[in-house]
Amino acid sequence: MTAPGDVPPEVLDRLRPICLGLPETYEEPAWVGTRWRIRKRTFAHVLTVDPERQPVHARAAALDQPACLLTFRSPLDEIAGLLATGHPFYKPDWSPNVMGMVLDENTDWEEVGELLTESYCVMAPKRLAAQIGPPAPPPG
Repeated sequence: MTAPGDVPPEVLDRLRPICLGLPETYEEPAWVGTRWRIRKRTFAHVLTVDPERQPVHARAAALDQPACLLTFRSPLDEIAGLLATGHPFYKPDWSPNVMGMVLDENTDWEEVGELLTESYCVMAPKRLAAQIGPPAPPPG
């Protein structure tokens, strides 16, 4: 890691095809980490959180050591189900439809693809969201 919030390249290599495969999306540096947007709306944000540097994220995810986190949007009727699963999911309190997920060696990348496709559909204009079919298979 070279700077606060840097994300391991192998995580970005997994997320990029998912996020950039959706219509009219783009990637940009976030305040920390990397985010993907549709128009000017963020539908995915990944960062490595150090509890000393990003205490709000660390508290939300119940972290006591650095970890790679992904935040995304979820339909409100699905949040309770994700939270009932427990780890790796958590609920940040900064927006009603924002969910978080710890990315680690046990990450189900197929599930990540589905969640990010859904997040895109929550944030995209209806015309673009209507173009989305089933999520692409995860790379790797």
